Amino acid sequence: MNSCKIDNKFLYSHSLFGGLTESELEEIKTYFKEERYKAGEIILHESEPNNRIFFIISGNVSIIKTREQSQKGENEHADDIVVLSQFTSGDTFGEMELIDIQPCAASVRADTETVAYTFTNNDLYKLSKWNLKTHTMIIMNLAREISRRLRIANEALSHELFKDQG
Repeated sequence: MNSCKIDNKFLYSHSLFGGLTESELEEIKTYFKEERYKAGEIILHESEPNNRIFFIISGNVSIIKTREQSQKGENEHADDIVVLSQFTSGDTFGEMELIDIQPCAASVRADTETVAYTFTNNDLYKLSKWNLKTHTMIIMNLAREISRRLRIANEALSHELFKDQG
């Protein structure tokens, strides 16, 4: 198991860990794996498998979508990429794939040098065997975070759809 250097105060600042005890956090930290990325590096590729959630310790990332290959010419241009959102220290990404075990819905690019700790769906399963209450609390917190992001996306979409209808 890995030795995680994140302090519990940092974890408590994240919604995923709300309602957990110090001893539960200490157990969860044993599953974390540190990963480092250079500026410009693609962390996750759209449509490829992912089985982990990323907790950004330092750095900035962009969640990006690219135009479908069939719509692209031979060269990819800046117009073929759209930034959906940006995250920084204290944020997470990969929640959807952790839960639904589907390919990545978008790509993730490190905009600066980025350090993240990851937690896999296998780790989540192991956690359920260790303490079902802790597992349930994390799943509930994940659901709340995904719901919050869906509300933001819905608001942005409705704003975009109605902007020309003054």
